Amino acid sequence: MNCVFCNIIKGNIPAYSIYEDEIVKVILDVQPNTNGHMLIIPKEHVVDINDIKIEVLTHINMVIKKMHPLLEQALAINGMTIVQNNGSAQEVKHFHMHLIPRYHDDGLTPKYSSDNLLPLDVVYTKLTKK
Repeated sequence: MNCVFCNIIKGNIPAYSIYEDEIVKVILDVQPNTNGHMLIIPKEHVVDINDIKIEVLTHINMVIKKMHPLLEQALAINGMTIVQNNGSAQEVKHFHMHLIPRYHDDGLTPKYSSDNLLPLDVVYTKLTKK
């Protein structure tokens, strides 16, 4: 398997490791959006949200709660965006969670135009249609 995250977990590719336990490894993203941008990677290779066990997701959330105060203390962040991509939005096909520290005026706030959004009742109908 030629998965970059599996190779990082095995130690074949160097990474700035922030935290590790028997289930996950937390590394700094090599292409960060902001200072301190971390990735939480399960050690077991799973592709996306459809493959990951609920117990691993729960563990990842506990690790997020450990990393947040570390980021606050070490880098004086003002907030944090948590992102997990799937399918065509996923660059590396190994489940991973992004922890993106936020800073005042970091320029990452999305600028959505209401012209591109469906009315809420239309979205609701599509989501609840049986």
